[in-house]
Amino acid sequence: MLLRPGLLCSLGCVCLSLLLGVWGRPANSSVQKEKGAEQQELLPPDHLNGLKLELDGHLNREFHQEVFLGKEHFQEQPQPSSNRRKLVGIFAKVDRNNDKKISAKEMQRWIMEKTDEHFQEAVEENKMHFRAVDPDGDGHVSWDEYKIKFLASKGFNEKEIAEKIKNNEELKIDEETQEVLDNLKDRWYQADNPPPDLLLSEQEFLSFLHPEHSRGMLHFMVQEIVRDLDQDGDKKLTLSEFISLPVGTVENQQAQDIDDDWVRDRRKEFQDVIDANHDGIVTMEELEEYMDPMNEHNALNEARQMIAVADENQNHQLELEEILKYSEYFTGSKLMDYARNVHEEF
Repeated sequence: MLLRPGLLCSLGCVCLSLLLGVWGRPANSSVQKEKGAEQQELLPPDHLNGLKLELDGHLNREFHQEVFLGKEHFQEQPQPSSNRRKLVGIFAKVDRNNDKKISAKEMQRWIMEKTDEHFQEAVEENKMHFRAVDPDGDGHVSWDEYKIKFLASKGFNEKEIAEKIKNNEELKIDEETQEVLDNLKDRWYQADNPPPDLLLSEQEFLSFLHPEHSRGMLHFMVQEIVRDLDQDGDKKLTLSEFISLPVGTVENQQAQDIDDDWVRDRRKEFQDVIDANHDGIVTMEELEEYMDPMNEHNALNEARQMIAVADENQNHQLELEEILKYSEYFTGSKLMDYARNVHEEF
């Protein structure tokens, strides 16, 4: 299956498309973070913290760390003792009743708190980004203002573009950039709350950049993902559609292993989580529930899955020793000699 290149571009994956071409193998585009600061301000990011899918339909491989750590950062060696202390501190915060165990309910509450933390971070970032595209400071950004700033970030002369737009003159824009603009304008319309005026307030601009903050934009995001993956046009996803690879060639064994991992992970997520009623079909409603970062039922399921990963004694709770032993899953950083210090530090 070939991912629709217009959608990929519109969701901030221009760099990825240029590097791999639209015929390339799938990649987790959350790693494509080395963009210019100005483009980061202007393009809706593909990777949204605390969401299980990227906006282009890839699985968010950093999800577990994001909803367990929040803004906390862990470092690789040679600082295992510092990381261990941080993890011990997190354990104490999650363990609300101080019984030296983390239950699913306690983990659920923690996940919701960390998700809200990501929400607040996005709000603060949006304030800065909104000021960048609202130079006159009138509290609203028109589509033309945004379009000018966007094209300037792509290397066009800002004054010339502004003059041509003001005079309704034709813009000489390459096909790829025009396709990006067309898709961005679709998102702009969706973010423009009634009555539509093509002027976005700061809150509407937040919905434009971060659709997880708006139920309507979340629905639009799901529609885009389904449209991109749906092969037979029935507006539903089968397992084969969800795990299908774009047309491409596997050049070596390492590339084959990456593809195999990608398929295995997506198959498991589809069957175990997204397909809520296990009928082999994922509807837009199921996908929207799965994508909603503030869905408490999803947070509880996620808590149970996270506990199951490290629950060696099968008591459906986590002790500190278990979290330290499986620290790489929770933090992305493997802690050495965890048992030697666990009791004295806790």
